[in-house]
Amino acid sequence: MSTENEGTHEGTTVPPAPSAPPVPVESPSASPQAPAPASAQVQQQPPVQHAQPPAQPPAPDAAAPTTPLPVTPAGAAHGTASAPGGEWPPPTAPQGAVPGPHGSPAPEGDWPPPPPPATPSYAAGFGGHSGGEPVWGAAYQQPTPPKPRRGRGGLVAALLVAALVAGGLGGGLGYTLAKNDDTGSTTVAASDSGGSVKRDPGTVAAVAAKALPSTVTIEAESSNGEGGTGTGFVFDTQGHIVTNNHVVADAVDGGKVTATFPSGKKYDAEVVGHAEGYDVAVIKLKSAPSDLKPLTLGDSDKVAVGDSTIAIGAPFGLSNTVTTGIISAKNRPVASSDGTGSSASYMSALQTDASINPGNSGGPLLDAQGNVIGINSAIQSTGSGGLGGTAQSGSIGLGFAIPINQAKNVAQQLIKTGEPVYAKIGASVSLEDSTDGAKITDQGEDGASAVESGGPADKAGLKPGDVITKLDDTVIDSGPTLIGEIWTHQPGDKVTITYERDGKSHTVELTLGSRQGDS
Repeated sequence: MSTENEGTHEGTTVPPAPSAPPVPVESPSASPQAPAPASAQVQQQPPVQHAQPPAQPPAPDAAAPTTPLPVTPAGAAHGTASAPGGEWPPPTAPQGAVPGPHGSPAPEGDWPPPPPPATPSYAAGFGGHSGGEPVWGAAYQQPTPPKPRRGRGGLVAALLVAALVAGGLGGGLGYTLAKNDDTGSTTVAASDSGGSVKRDPGTVAAVAAKALPSTVTIEAESSNGEGGTGTGFVFDTQGHIVTNNHVVADAVDGGKVTATFPSGKKYDAEVVGHAEGYDVAVIKLKSAPSDLKPLTLGDSDKVAVGDSTIAIGAPFGLSNTVTTGIISAKNRPVASSDGTGSSASYMSALQTDASINPGNSGGPLLDAQGNVIGINSAIQSTGSGGLGGTAQSGSIGLGFAIPINQAKNVAQQLIKTGEPVYAKIGASVSLEDSTDGAKITDQGEDGASAVESGGPADKAGLKPGDVITKLDDTVIDSGPTLIGEIWTHQPGDKVTITYERDGKSHTVELTLGSRQGDS
């Protein structure tokens, strides 16, 4: 799979009209509501360059015309009318009265109540009359309440007296309490605290709070002033910071590197070692502080698809940015390039949908417990562009990280010797797109033999033209896939190679050799 190192550098339908009558409009100046607006399996490819920002998104489709909803002018009452004489609220009906058809009390014992008028009250429109019946918005005439029957009046009166006594008692108590209040106020102040903000260790916020102080934003600059921004994380208490090779590549020969912590403290640094093939580099802080806290390293072999992930970095220069996602796939073959024409990087990557953008390179990919499981290194992109180019792509949900088990070994080797060590089989394979396997070429680089004499492949009987289809239990579909899988091993490891020759399948075991340095 070919990807790009992320270098330095998103129809509204109006709801149906209500079934109830529209609200009356008192003034013709009221305007209706305005219409609502419209609102992988991935094949192997040759290495590509740094990601470019996504193209300008297309303009949204215009929405179809919609029907404005009726509105109520300010101050207009909805379904209300004044009582005679301007009284409000209107006089209450006596206890025990049964409501009439339009809310008016009917004489007690009248049941069922009289039928409603043949014409609805709102049939004549807003404020009009039809057939002498009251209409929507017309004045409401309170009927004369009937006299209550003997027998219930006493009960109603008793209830009324009890209510008044209870009300008087409550008012008396309230007055007494207010009188005894030394402050002279009964106002209860609202709490100024939103409750506890303590976060459980497993939350994203808690993980980020713990990991952020151990991440840095790296600025690398070449001797001629070119460079960019990336990310790294504290590897040990001696001041070693792990990042990507393509983050610091410009500063390798006489350039300048700085590392800035979230606290704002900035340190000069130097490149201790870098590995182009692995895309791993180590820098060391000059005058490193004594309180460095290395991030805990996890076990990338135990990661499962669907596990939660947390990525920390400086996307597009926005330092200390935290994004989340899941592990989308494991052992994803990835070939990437920084766009400078140097050797490509190959990895059997962890794929994640956590947002990774240019500037996230070299930052930690964490699990839900805050352990580092990978180094964010590349993104699948729809565009391309060199380091420092005018345009770069952004996240489309396909990010790739170097498994930490591999990166840890590489980092330790770089700290020890300054140079990487690669496992090898001693044969040149085609890097062209393929789905059939990794074909051993007829000729090696610079005219050399495709199968190294006396090397592991030679000893196992492999020849030019053979197509390697499996390494142990991993299916090999191309040359980059084979290289990335070999580099997950250490020199001296024994592996089983399955290959095809003349239409027949063969299996051999070989011991991986070693190559030191990038040349």
